[in-house]
Amino acid sequence: MRVLSSRRFPGPAWDELRHVEYFAWPLIEERQGAEALTVVARPVDDALLDLLPDLKLVANYGAGYELVDVDACRARGITVTNTPGAVDAPTADLAFALMLAVRRRTVEGDRYVRAGRWGSGWAEEELMGDDVSGAALGIVGLGGVGRAVARRARSFEMRVLYAKRQRLSPEDESELGVAYRDLDDLLEEADIVTLHVPQTHETERLVDARRLALLRDGACLVNTARGTVVDEDALVRELVSGRIRAGLDVFVHEPHVPEELFGLPNVVLAPHLGTALASAREAMTRVLVDNVLAFDRGERPQNAVT
Repeated sequence: MRVLSSRRFPGPAWDELRHVEYFAWPLIEERQGAEALTVVARPVDDALLDLLPDLKLVANYGAGYELVDVDACRARGITVTNTPGAVDAPTADLAFALMLAVRRRTVEGDRYVRAGRWGSGWAEEELMGDDVSGAALGIVGLGGVGRAVARRARSFEMRVLYAKRQRLSPEDESELGVAYRDLDDLLEEADIVTLHVPQTHETERLVDARRLALLRDGACLVNTARGTVVDEDALVRELVSGRIRAGLDVFVHEPHVPEELFGLPNVVLAPHLGTALASAREAMTRVLVDNVLAFDRGERPQNAVT
């Protein structure tokens, strides 16, 4: 199978693809004979598909595939795959890193020390934080990443709530140690809310101004999903007011970050670090290559989304 790619993906699994042609993005000339396209964080739309008349497979590198026009691919008989699973643990770890950073004010403490403001051998009153252990954690979306977060929360003895379109069975709830709540009720009850839903039309601005207002004073919102899941303008207003806190790894117009956030002490900002581990990136390549090889053998790829 002839594979077209704008880059080499990390890890030894990539070398298992024997017929790879590279191109400089964006593609501007027709490429006949290319049967598979491997892509990361690039739009795959009708204009691109028109340049690839023999395309049969779009192998997306990453769990989120919102930039791929799945309907356009389906209409042309093109299979789309993604790489879930490999992102679960690293994204869950980052979510907890942001929770800890915000609640224990570690970023503020770092700045405090670097500025030479540490005036005694004891932590100053202005850097007093809040517990993570024992706090009420609300998980919005309980797929692979959300479940990984729930498992980690056990070690912190947190009370874990979750909101999901379809409620789990009592057995699954008991196994994970989670309790179901309607989304609005979860937002009102949780000390920390962490978002783990995909970007779809249904989840766009899922946490809007009305729902942000439901968060209790001092609550922490963590977003390692997608920026569009939250009404970013409304979130900025809440953070500027100082009423709530946040740990944000994703934004609506990346790499643009609202300037109002830069000087705020109640928000920790990260540049989309969810899968920024060599091991995670190589694992994602392994899944991507397995999808391509399975398709080439005439099998349905395990991670087909069409």
